[in-house]
Amino acid sequence: MAWLRARWRALAPSQRLLTGLLAVAAVGAFAFALLLERDTRVPLFAQPLQSEQLAEVVERLAEWNVGFVTLPDNVRVDARRKNDLLLRLALAGVPHAHLATSAEALQQASPLTPQSVLDAQQREGLAGDLASSLRGIAGVAEARVIIAPAQPGAFADEASHAATASVRLSLQPGAVLGATALDGVREFVAAGVPGLDPKRVAILDDRGLALGTSHDAALSDEALSLQNSLQSALDAALGAAATIVRVHVSYDQRAREVRDVRRRSLGAGAIGTTTSDETYRSPTKTYAKKNATVDGGSEVQDERVDVPAGRLERISVAIAVDASRRFDLRKIRAFASATLGLLPSRGDVVSVEAVAFPHARAAHIAPLASVAGLIAALGPPAMLAVAIVFGVRCGVKPVAALGAALVQRLSVQRSTRLVAAFPAAHVRGALAGEPPHTAAAIISALPAATATAVLELYPPEERAAIVRRMSRGAKPAVPDYESVLRRG
Repeated sequence: MAWLRARWRALAPSQRLLTGLLAVAAVGAFAFALLLERDTRVPLFAQPLQSEQLAEVVERLAEWNVGFVTLPDNVRVDARRKNDLLLRLALAGVPHAHLATSAEALQQASPLTPQSVLDAQQREGLAGDLASSLRGIAGVAEARVIIAPAQPGAFADEASHAATASVRLSLQPGAVLGATALDGVREFVAAGVPGLDPKRVAILDDRGLALGTSHDAALSDEALSLQNSLQSALDAALGAAATIVRVHVSYDQRAREVRDVRRRSLGAGAIGTTTSDETYRSPTKTYAKKNATVDGGSEVQDERVDVPAGRLERISVAIAVDASRRFDLRKIRAFASATLGLLPSRGDVVSVEAVAFPHARAAHIAPLASVAGLIAALGPPAMLAVAIVFGVRCGVKPVAALGAALVQRLSVQRSTRLVAAFPAAHVRGALAGEPPHTAAAIISALPAATATAVLELYPPEERAAIVRRMSRGAKPAVPDYESVLRRG
């Protein structure tokens, strides 16, 4: 520390000011870099998440291009966006409620657990496994499964009951499940429960209607087939996400009987003729009436048509077209009518409208925020680079002078050790041609008797110059190693 204080006192006032400013700038840049590197993200959820819930949240945040850090049971996000992200996740229904699996349900089982409790836990875990699998079906937002076990009659007067299952499906907006998909759900649930008949699996939606029955004719496979056919054709012709197609099929649930009777003549004349002749004679007071009927033969055609319930009555098609692409709506209407085989005489209608679709827009960044972000990113490296450049530029000369002084001091010490054991005449010969300050440094390190003898060998002018330099009390620029060791 004494050496540093001595070097600080030896600097000029301008050099002291510059050195202080550089030190303050370096400390400020370091503190600013630490401030920027401080993690300000907070946990998104107050409660820990399960593995499948965490996977859902991570997938949705990555889809929204939101920065986050994954933890074993949570995610860390920017504190300023926490409330907004929680609202968006809640609207999207993410994450789903955790359902206990079979492994979790039987995790607390012990050898002393009653068999009835084990069976109930097993059914609960099985229902959770089935519901988790049904969530992965396209168009299904949430699923719950309830399993009722089979109950055999223990006594003669008790009736046995077969196993049943109830499935509640929450569909995504605009999603529909056809009869084939619903049959697949029944088969899937029945295959997972031993002894369960697919016919005993009831499927319910959010509206309280049993799916796959006559109560929901709009979910027929015919409507889905028509909708998928037209949607795929428009996607291939106009591009993906350019149109939205919805098809509604109406059915006539009335059973009708139509009878048509037609009679045609066999010849060119009429089928039959009827003539009537009436006569009255006044003198005799007599009245006579004659009727004659001639049947020329005919052909009778009796046609009877029975129309069962569920007849296709009308097809309604709605097509929303992206307004930004400026497609010809008349051509799209004609294309849809031809693709689905619509009949205007039957009452089929198709509606095509240009709608402004919501497109992903680039986030608007304020200029001040951009500048602040750029400064925050490039500020610490730039300040550090400027400090290094100024330090090198302002310190190259002192460092060079310090290095030269160090080299000179080492040279003097080496020369002093070499000439200390030599006689005065030999030392004088070794110092021949050396400048006065070098000779003064070497002679001052010699013993007093040897130094006096060497000085006597110099001419008066050179001896006076050497003595003047030997009499200066300036401290050395670089202390020798012995002084450093003594201080340490």
